[in-house]
Parts: sequence; structure tokens; C-alpha cells
Amino acid sequence: MASDNDEVNVCLIEDFRPKLCKLIVVNRVLDRLDPHIIELEQRERIRQKCTNDGDVAAADLLITAVTKKPHTPGWFRAFVDALENGGCGYAADYMQNKIPDPEVEAENDYCVKLIYIMSPTLVDMNTKEVRVHCLSQKLITEEDAEIIESKTAQQGLKSGAGELLRRIVRGRPGWFSDFLTVLRETGHGNLCRELTGTPPDCDEQGSDGKLPSLKDESTGSEAATGESLASDGGCDSPQFVDVSTTENPQDEGKDLYEGADTESREQQPSCSEASQPDVTDSRAAARGPEKADIVLRDYQMNVAKPALEGKNIIICLPTGSGKTRVAVYITKKHLDDRRAGGQSGKVVVLVNKIPLVEQHYSAEFLPFLKDTYKVERVSGDSQLKISFTEIVKKNDVIICTAQILENYLERSNHEEDEGVNLSDLTLIVIDECHHTQKGGVYNHIMMRYLKQKHKNRRLKKEQKKTVPLPQILGLTASPGVGLATKMEKAEEHILRICANLDASRIMTRSLGEFKKEPRKKVVTVEDRKEDPFGDVLKKIMNAIHAHAQLNPTCDLGSQNYEQWVVQREREAAAEEDQKVRVCAEHLRQYNEGLNLSNTIRMHDSFNFLNKYHEEEIKKKTTPDEEQTIQITDTERFLFGLFKENKEELQMLADNPEYENDSLSKLRMKILQEFSTREAARGIIFTKTRRSAIALSQWIQENPKFADIGVKASHVIGGGDQSVVKPMTSAEQKDVLTKFRKGEINLLIATTVAEEGLDIPACNFVVRYGLVTNEIAMIQAQGRGRAEDSSYTLVEVKNSGVAEKECVNEYRMAMMHKAIDKIRALDQVDYDRRIAEFQIQAIMEEKVRMTRKKQKDMKNQDPSEVKFSCRGCNKDVCTGEAIEIIENMHRVNVTSQFEDLFIRRENTTLQERRLDYETNGFIACKQCGQRWGSMMWYRGIECPCLHVKNFVVTCSGKKMSKCTKWNELSVQFSEFNYIEHAYKVAESSDDDDES
Repeated sequence: MASDNDEVNVCLIEDFRPKLCKLIVVNRVLDRLDPHIIELEQRERIRQKCTNDGDVAAADLLITAVTKKPHTPGWFRAFVDALENGGCGYAADYMQNKIPDPEVEAENDYCVKLIYIMSPTLVDMNTKEVRVHCLSQKLITEEDAEIIESKTAQQGLKSGAGELLRRIVRGRPGWFSDFLTVLRETGHGNLCRELTGTPPDCDEQGSDGKLPSLKDESTGSEAATGESLASDGGCDSPQFVDVSTTENPQDEGKDLYEGADTESREQQPSCSEASQPDVTDSRAAARGPEKADIVLRDYQMNVAKPALEGKNIIICLPTGSGKTRVAVYITKKHLDDRRAGGQSGKVVVLVNKIPLVEQHYSAEFLPFLKDTYKVERVSGDSQLKISFTEIVKKNDVIICTAQILENYLERSNHEEDEGVNLSDLTLIVIDECHHTQKGGVYNHIMMRYLKQKHKNRRLKKEQKKTVPLPQILGLTASPGVGLATKMEKAEEHILRICANLDASRIMTRSLGEFKKEPRKKVVTVEDRKEDPFGDVLKKIMNAIHAHAQLNPTCDLGSQNYEQWVVQREREAAAEEDQKVRVCAEHLRQYNEGLNLSNTIRMHDSFNFLNKYHEEEIKKKTTPDEEQTIQITDTERFLFGLFKENKEELQMLADNPEYENDSLSKLRMKILQEFSTREAARGIIFTKTRRSAIALSQWIQENPKFADIGVKASHVIGGGDQSVVKPMTSAEQKDVLTKFRKGEINLLIATTVAEEGLDIPACNFVVRYGLVTNEIAMIQAQGRGRAEDSSYTLVEVKNSGVAEKECVNEYRMAMMHKAIDKIRALDQVDYDRRIAEFQIQAIMEEKVRMTRKKQKDMKNQDPSEVKFSCRGCNKDVCTGEAIEIIENMHRVNVTSQFEDLFIRRENTTLQERRLDYETNGFIACKQCGQRWGSMMWYRGIECPCLHVKNFVVTCSGKKMSKCTKWNELSVQFSEFNYIEHAYKVAESSDDDDES
């Protein structure tokens, strides 16, 4: 029975909104709905909507009106009664928790779609006779019969038949069997046989009158078999019948079940895609993965086509649309083609997370390729003891983290043993390729590729042998828009990713083909009327502010406050101000306590703060009595402050009266999902590792959740950058395996589970106070892959969920438009823009590397820089001996240097300025290699060195290329003119005396 709680009832209606829209006959329900529930003006708008757009659109408007606050007492019961009395009993069942078994529900949906497919044939029935029998079988109501009769009289038998079909499919499960009986009784045995797939020579009476099982592979009439419905083209019949609810002739051609079937067709080319989007032919899978053929759907084959022709592309498909399966197919075809041509193939699949290595290996590539090719995986967790180079040599397909490949490419670049070259590979598959941007490891790998491609062009012009490069295949669900706020910048962002991946095209499906998004709902929360626990924490923080003389300019508990206090801690550490540093560290912990109190339980916040202080005090004690650790006055003040308030905090933490509303809304959402679904399975995304662990504990400790079958666990990241103990890869794998098997049905995760991980179809996804960017939003929504799934955002204080989500939706729409614009570009224009971005990227990389070298040498001691003659490798001098004149000329005026060179006149080298002039050059005494020019500077003879004439060694490492002094950013000493002038004068005096 439905709950008396308005919020639960609203959630129930919202969860079944798509189903209700298909089942409600709007005018009949409105006629029977209490007038107090919906105002007269709103009723008229709904009726007008029904006349103009049909029942499905009007039903959606009706549901919005019914659930709108404030609620009239008894509104939900009145709504259910209106459904029941209005001939929408199946819809009423859902509202009264009389949901059929999943198998029954699935078979009913199957029957509806079958009627849709067969409608062009079924409209040839004797409508008048069938209508009478359907009424006697209670497949339609008397009101239905009158409407069907009226439509038949006005528009003909076929329109009347279409109206009849549209009415009967809204009935409770079991209507199909009764409809078959009606067809037999009215002499339409041929239609009955087509619907059931019964051969013409089979005795109709011997049939059980049921639709063949979804698993049945009988070979009856093509339109009636499971294959015709479940195959890619089964639901894509181009023939439609007039079954509209209006009497407007312009509406002829509307689809059976109206918007419901339109919705189904938007998921083409596969009716079953929503529930099993990433599987191949079911019969192939049944034979076992080791023998399964890779069967792609039409849209998958379409996006794969350029890659099968050997082109570099990006495949952009929604999460759950089978991108990885397409990559496996392309990999196999690539290796097959090379083998057929007598060439070897080498494929590397790059991922950005360690768990993805095992996932792609065991679930995708190995099952389909192991009979023909050698497949191996490598990650930081690999147990393989041989080198990566050997693994590449001995296997056809290698799945690894991108950093491993980058490390071995770098080894090869430095001409070290055990390296790997890009030319060793023939295909690189880059998963989650939207990360191929500045600073990312994917981009480092692709920058090597682009440099070699650019170099190959030059080699080709010089008619020299070029270096072979692998084909590139990028996979992503969303390239995002970066920081773009305008369409032009969004387009540029995506084009840059295409350029970085050297993609000739970005392949996707049109927006209309994308599978249906899960229903989205934003749950806003109310601020606590009282928050005594938070007030105590703020009182403590203000006392610390006063003690350390700190004046924050932002709200306590906010992200801005955390950034402020972290900055103050760093500044204090640099200034050796221990008082402020220690206070800032404690303030940071209290701020985290406030966040936990607003997100999870006050109890969790108290435990966190208490544990922190216990550990800090423990650091100040030692078992050795002879050794004492000094406790400063500030530390003593901080410890005492917590101790004074500890008892009050603990008492408040145990009082459920002050619990935050966010947690209440989350509890309601979980209870509602698990109580209204037969087999609920969901993911809750949260911001921090600590909150993920705390939420998991909260659920496990609550007996109400256990009573309805909730089995929760958490999964967090493996990096050790947090104070919270990270999960190992083995621990992550164990939790995800249990989730796939159903041993865990509620996963609480940080963003580690958002991207890439193959998490099975979920009924619901909740983002709890967590909104990042549009890419993460698309990834999180994609976790809800099950039919009729929901996507909910729960607001948390200071999180700004609703506002950020609106921004992300706008950015997502902008991204799709940008992709469409890029795909519409003429190929010549596209290639030109890609080439420009690639040249720009190469130049920026050169600048970056130059700056990096300069930065590395900024603090280089000049004495560690050595110069030797380029001609004979003779040691010439160190950087200590070089001085710089006017920040331009590098000179060496030491007597030791003077003994190493000879002077030669060069009449072509004559340059006179105000302060200096050059005439002649200097060269190595030993080999004659020119070193520079002789320059007179204010009467002082100064040998001026040209760095291109020397081999430069920095800290024992020779620089392979150094042609300009600005490439060597060592801080040489300024030329001291006065000191050198005195020396010259003294030397001149000595000469005069002699």
C-alpha cells in the first residue's frame, strides 16, 4: 500500500512518470479527479494539451499538476482512485505497489512493441466485430468502445482499428492472451498466427495462446519472432498506422502508444539497447566468449567505419553504448588485415586508471581475441616480472596504463636499453581520450607522435625514409568544452583534442539517436532551524582566530575558507611563525568538521575531530621519561579549547533532532528506491573519501536499510594524497566484483567510479552534494543504464549543486552543438584547422621544453657549466670565468683564457658602436676552431665568445644543442668595468716603468 507521506508519494509518482505517461488516458482521469486537486484553469490547459499533442504529453502535464505543492489532504488517494475508475488500472497498480514481476513486465512491454510492429497488418481487422468482443472481454471500457465507434464512423475502419489497438495496450498484463482469443473468435486466425508465430498448418486450438518466450528462437513469421523484435532493425519498421487520439487529419501518422513508442524509436537501432547496451549477439554470447563473434549494431559499425579504413578517429558515444566493444572489433580487424597482408600487428590499449586495465583485459579484449592473438595486460599492480619491452615484443595486444608506455618511450628517447618506440606499434587505442590535453600523459605520448609526423613531412620532401607511425583510435563519452562560455571556444576546445589525437574525424551519433537519459531530479534542502553543534564549532574557530590574530573574510565551513586557511598555513611556515601555522592547521580540521556535519552525521564530525586531537596529543608524549617533547603555549591553548567543549559536542552529536536535511532526503531516496523496485541497485557519488566511508557506515548501522535489503559498501581512490587511508587496487576490485554479482547493491563512491569503470546497469544514481564539470555529469548519468533509471542530485549546504548542474546542462548542450558543427565542416576546412592547431601545439611544446631547461638551469652554479672546443674537445673554461656586458655579450678576460686562443683579423667583421667595436676573431690555438670575436669595450680588449662554437656541459651532462646564449639561462656575473679598468691601468704602468 502507498505511504501516507507526501514526499514519498511524490517520489513514487516521479519514479514511474515515464510509465504513467504511457498508461494514462488523460480526459478520463481528469473527469474522475477531485476538482480540488487541480484548478479549473489548469485542467483546461491539460485538456488542450491532449487535443494538440496527445495523451502522453498531456499526461506529463497532468502529473506535474498533481504533484505540485501545496498538496490537498488526500490528494494521492484521489489520484489513484481516478486512475482506477478512469480505466487506467495498470497505472493504478504502480501507485499501489502492485508492480508485476520483472519477467511479466518485460513480456508485457514486448507484447506492446509487437502490436506496434504488426499494426500495419492488424488494422485490416473487422474493427466493429473485434470492438464488441474486446468490450465483452473487458479489454476496453464502454467509453473506449464509444470513442472507437465514433472514430470508425468518421475516419474509417483502419483509423478505428488503430484507436482500438492504442486502447488495449494500456491494459494490465494478460491483455495479449485475451486479445488473441478475440481474434480467433472473430475469424482472424491469420492475424493470430502472425502474432504468435504459429505455422499456418498448425492447429490453432492446440496453441496455448501465449506469445513466444523472449528466449524462443523459433522461426515463425519474421514479424512475430523474437529475432525480428530484438534485433537491431526489428523496431525500426518504417510503416506506421494512424492511431492518434485526436480527430485532426494532420495527425495521421502518429505512432501507436504515442510518445511512448516515439521514445522507444529514439533508442534505435536497438530496442534492447537500454538494458543491455554493450552486448553482442545473444546466441554468440551463449556459446561462450571464447567462441563468440563480435557483432556490432548499425550505429556502432557506422562510427567504426573510418577506423576500419585505417584512419585516425575519435569515437564519441554515450556511456554504455559499447565504445570498448567497437574498439575490440577494430583491433581484431586491424590485426586480421595486417596478418592477411603478411605484416605483423601490434596494438596497445591505453587507460588512465589501473582498475581499467584488468576490466578491459578480462571483460573485453581477451574473450574475443585470445583464440587468435596473444593478449596481455600491464599496470603498476602487474605480477609480471619481465620488462615491458619484452611484453610488447611477445604479444599482439597489450593493455596498460598510459604512464607505463610513456616511461618506455622516454627510455628509447634517451637511447637507453629496454625502450619502446612508436614505430614498434601499429595501433594505439586511447580510452577516455578527452584527457589528451596539456599536462596529461596522453598528450605527452601524442606530442611525440605529432613531432614525428611533422618530421616525416620534412623527410618525405628530402626523399628520405620516414618513420612509420601507428594508427590512433580515441574513445570518449564526452570531450567537454573546457573553460568555454561561447560556442566558438567550445568548438575550438574539441578541435584541439582532435588535433592532439591527429583525428581525421570525430564519429558520433546524432542527438536524436542517443539512448534515453535517466530521469533527473534535483532535491533541494532546507537549512537547519537550529544547528547548535555547528555553532559550537564556529565558537571554537573564532576563539582561535582571536588567539592568532586572524581575520577571515569568508564564511566558516565554505570552500573559500578552506583555501584561505591553507594559504595562511603555508605563509606562516615560510615565515617560521609557528603560532599562526599551528592555529591554521587546527582551523582546517574544524572546517572539515563543519563540512562533515553538513554532509553526514554530527556523530561522524565529532569522531573525526576527537580522533585528530587524540593523535596530536599522542605526538607530544613519549614512553621515554627522560626525553620530553616541548608543548608550546599555543598548542596547550588549542588542546584545552577542544577539551572544554568536547562534552557538549558529544552530547549534541547524539541528538538526532538536529540532523541535517540533506541526510534526511538521502535516507528517503534510498528507502523509496529499495521499497518500490523489485531489484534495486544504485550508486551514490560523494565528494570526499571521508564522506564516502562515513555514508557507508551510516547505512550499514541503520537497521531500516537492512530490513529492505540494502547491502552497501564504498569504493574510493587508490592514491595516497589524502589523510584518509586509500584503497588498494585489490580492495577496489573486490568491491566492484561484489557489486557486479549483486552481493552489494548500493555503492558509495568518490569520482573514482564515475569514469570508465564497467559498473553494471543501475536503477538509480545519486550525486550527493557533488557537481564537477559536464564531463563528470555525463559519466555519472551513464552509470544509470537500466531501463527506467533515475538520476538525482541532493543539495548539501555550501555545495551549490543546483546552480552548478544548470551550468553543466548548458555546457553539455553547447558541447553537442559544437560536435555537430565540427562534423558539418568541409573536410578541407577541418584538416586546415587541425593542422594549425598541431603546428601551434608543437611550437608551444618547444617553448615549454626550452623554459623547462631554463628553469632547470636557473639555479645552476656557473662553476658547474663547462665549455670545451667544438673542434678538438679541449677544455676551455667554466662559467665562473665568463662575464656579461650590457646583458648581451659574454666575455672571458682572464689571463688563463688568453693563452688558449689566437687572434685573426677579419675585415668583414668590423662593427663600431658608441662604447665598443669589433675587429677580428679569436680561434682555438690547437685546432683553429673559431670561438668568437675580439671586442674593444671602453678601451678594454674583451674576447667575446659565441656559444655555438663550444660544447656545453651542465653538471656533467652535455647539451646536445645550444646555439644561442638565451638557450643557456645560467646567471653569469656582470662585467665589472672599473675593476678591469684598474687592472689594465696597472698593467700599463708596469709597462711604462720597464
